[in-house]
Amino acid sequence: MAYTVVGVFDSRTEAHAARNELVQNGFIPDDIDVSEAVTGSSTSTTNTAATGTGIGDRVSNFFNHLFGDDETTARNYTNIAQDADAILSVQVDSQDRANRVAEIFDRHGAVDVNDRAGRNQQNFSQTTDTTRNQTTTDTTQNRTATPGDIAIPVVEENLQVGKRTVEKGGARVRSRIVEKPVEETLRLRQERVVVDRHAVNRQANEADFRNVQDGEIEITERSEVPVVSKQARVVEEVTVGKQVEERDQVVSDTLRRTDVEVEEINTDDAARRAGNRT
Repeated sequence: MAYTVVGVFDSRTEAHAARNELVQNGFIPDDIDVSEAVTGSSTSTTNTAATGTGIGDRVSNFFNHLFGDDETTARNYTNIAQDADAILSVQVDSQDRANRVAEIFDRHGAVDVNDRAGRNQQNFSQTTDTTRNQTTTDTTQNRTATPGDIAIPVVEENLQVGKRTVEKGGARVRSRIVEKPVEETLRLRQERVVVDRHAVNRQANEADFRNVQDGEIEITERSEVPVVSKQARVVEEVTVGKQVEERDQVVSDTLRRTDVEVEEINTDDAARRAGNRT
């Protein structure tokens, strides 16, 4: 369900402060309309083009449409808006968001329309008829807008460009142990004791007699066996890091704006008056 929350402000500074807080809290700028009072010649304001020193007459049709059969509330808003400096209206889609808008309005000094209307009515009843007539005359003279004027909002879109970080990919580095068989060829040396016995027939000499005694000779055999050991060496390094590059990108979009064209229409009465003058 759609809701329209309206705030009446005595200061356009307060109205713009409220609008900025609404945008900061996630409300869509296109759903926020600000109507400002303009002194002097016709001047465009935020989301509104209008003329006059008060804006109550320009939004009377809006309040009548907004409040429907509740004529008293519509009349109170219209009367208070005549002397207001700015009117802020927000379109929301839930009661909770409408309450949140109302809290922001109150925080920035929005007018309590019912309270002010009651005080104005009380002050009005306490004055004399002469004072009331004079007040009515002065008010009529001060207003330059004609009752029944329709305010046509001129909406213009603004381009807001930002940036955010997204993941585009990356690299995953894993390390694991791989085994592979290797072979090496070694030449090994091996000793072996060899005992040869053969017959001899010769005359013994002194050396032979010296060797005739008890004794023992021991000869040891030796052989080579392979000895295996491992030594770890660093043969390569893998470095993982990131390289940052910056680039310029042109963002293109289309912005919309409301153009109001005014065309004069000559009625039959106006044509007759022109013919009479000729």
